Amino acid sequence: MPTEEANLNRTINRQRQVGRAGRIFVRLVVLVCGVSMLAFGVWALIAPGSFASWISFPPYNEHLIHDAGAFQIGIGTALLLSLLSSDALIVALGGFLVGGTLHVVNHAVDSHLGGHASDPWLLGVQVLLAAAALGVHLRSRRDASIAIRGDGNDSNQHSQS
Repeated sequence: MPTEEANLNRTINRQRQVGRAGRIFVRLVVLVCGVSMLAFGVWALIAPGSFASWISFPPYNEHLIHDAGAFQIGIGTALLLSLLSSDALIVALGGFLVGGTLHVVNHAVDSHLGGHASDPWLLGVQVLLAAAALGVHLRSRRDASIAIRGDGNDSNQHSQS
């Protein structure tokens, strides 16, 4: 299984091959797509009636429009995170956490529209598990980085002996 350092080196080599113009194009497209997903998602969440009229797919269902907004915001977040990190797990879990958290809120706020009383709780557990997984992943990356640089406490203790 490749190491994080090997994956990073492979990514850097691929980026060099694409060239500066290609990288700028890709980043601009990701930025435009991410911002548009966020904008449409926020619109669907805060003004579901207006958004539903604009997309014109009857019948109107406020909760489903709210959910569509939550998921669009999650996708937009993942797209924008990809501009900041080449780590697929950070991007995927970060996008899921944002979209999933909004989805939980939707089920709690829209409970009078239908669904099950357990929906927010079950969805919330999923979000908490994803948050824990992201925390474990970030910690393992940090620990690996410290080990590669030799900044860990163990190396300091050995050098002082």
